[in-house]
Amino acid sequence: MNAAEQIDTAALRKARGAFFTPPTVADYVARWAVRASTDRVLEPSCGEAAFLLAAHQRLTALPTDDGEGTLDGVELHDASARAARTILRQAGAQARVRVNDFFAVEPTPSYDAVIGNPPYVRYQDFAGPGRTASRQAALRAGVALTNLASSWAAFTVHSALFLKPGGRLGLVLPAELLSVNYAAQVREFLMRRFARVRLVLFNERVFPGVLEDVVLLLAEGTGGTDHCELLQVQDADALDQLDPDTAALWTPTTASGKWTSALLPTASASAYASALASADTTTLHTWGETTLGMVTGANKFFTLSPEQAAARGLTTEELLPLSPPGSRHLRGLSFTTQMRAELGRTGSATLLFRPSGDPSPAAQAYIREGEKQGVPNAYKCRVRTPWWRVPLVAPADLLLTYMNADTPRLTTNAAGARHLNSVHGVYLTEEHRELGRELLPLASLNSVTLVGAEIVGRAYGGGMLKLEPREADDLPVPAPAGVIRCAEDLRAIRPRVRDHLRGGHLLDAVRLVDQAVLREGLSMPAANVSDLEQAYAMLAARRRARGTNAKDRISPHAMVVAGRGQGDA
Repeated sequence: MNAAEQIDTAALRKARGAFFTPPTVADYVARWAVRASTDRVLEPSCGEAAFLLAAHQRLTALPTDDGEGTLDGVELHDASARAARTILRQAGAQARVRVNDFFAVEPTPSYDAVIGNPPYVRYQDFAGPGRTASRQAALRAGVALTNLASSWAAFTVHSALFLKPGGRLGLVLPAELLSVNYAAQVREFLMRRFARVRLVLFNERVFPGVLEDVVLLLAEGTGGTDHCELLQVQDADALDQLDPDTAALWTPTTASGKWTSALLPTASASAYASALASADTTTLHTWGETTLGMVTGANKFFTLSPEQAAARGLTTEELLPLSPPGSRHLRGLSFTTQMRAELGRTGSATLLFRPSGDPSPAAQAYIREGEKQGVPNAYKCRVRTPWWRVPLVAPADLLLTYMNADTPRLTTNAAGARHLNSVHGVYLTEEHRELGRELLPLASLNSVTLVGAEIVGRAYGGGMLKLEPREADDLPVPAPAGVIRCAEDLRAIRPRVRDHLRGGHLLDAVRLVDQAVLREGLSMPAANVSDLEQAYAMLAARRRARGTNAKDRISPHAMVVAGRGQGDA
């Protein structure tokens, strides 16, 4: 048992973002990055020196030139640094591993290769002096990271500053690099700094027991580039069979924009780009504004079923119609008054407690009940006066689900209900309100929109797809003119689409809408529609595989079937 294992624990390693790298990954990166026996190699945040050990093996396998290579490591955790020195010494490597905060090390462009697996600490746990030091380090390269950035982002930028001109950077990074907003500055920096940027994408998870997907970043040269090279591999064990000559060239729309579309096969990417370029495709923001729902601070207190409200004698003047917490009831085309009433009869919280004036005696009694429960101490309640008056958001034209196992759904708010922050509200422009309320939820069930949701949204652990209002603004949907042109076809298929959604058969519904919107409305070739269907299946399967054990993993080519939910009336 080594020193680190005697002192260190899995919980402590997770707290500081240390996930030690499989040897197959470290060997692959080292073989790519180290080109001569005289190379100087740095592993920042080296843990137990997986990459330095691989670099040593690579240096000894290369033809000997004049002089010897140099191995340097930096590690914040003293026990891990001691373990690293022992491992390297036992392997016959001459290496220097110093205990220090990598962000406190002044960068000098003196290394031929910088390789490693930066710590992954989410922004919620990445605070205080460590966060300040990381942002200052990134600013040396002209990269201003937001407060939402996780630790790996600054590590990536800071690591690049240690390279000689023409040096190679090989890092294991979270797949967040491709998709999260806070990584925009990192993506732009990589394209500006390096002449060649290669990404190795995995179909399966690299770190057992860790939900986060990873990519290999292999960057070299100087002077900038406008494209990336993409390599796809099943898992870490298949890296040895990876042929670099099979890399596909991919050019992002903008260097800083999301790179999620890099995951698409060439034909699917072409079909998607063609659809976006069409005048019949626009973004949801063209139709209206997407906003957050109401925040009560204590849903269990403020939301009630009709039975609960009646038992307390609350008056209708102090209760507002509400779309119940959650979004399972919003998987159809419209949310009607009848649906809301039925949900209320079965015990769902379809009412919001919200006295607008002086509370009635019954309301005062309920407020006292809340005070006994400590509801006023909840943050959102504590910072408003009076604590029991929830700030209102007007009933939206459409409701948009934002946490999804399959795909975001737009639903017409025919009930005129208020909504909580478990869903978003879409407020249509006056020009598009009538058309949008009737047909946009139906027209948006097409493969372009489904693929677009995977690209603009964020994949979370457990396989959920999340869509924030700013991301929803960029969701590709049919343009108003296109919807008008295929309106009669959409009305004709509405009953069948509704039935498919009620039965939980999302993709059967999508095929009907694809025919009406993409094939008839946009005159899209059948092959392009098929490519888009497969693109959605691949992206959704990849996302959902995060929360699935290896034996239950979904095939990238399998069609993903939606969970069951209520359809519209």
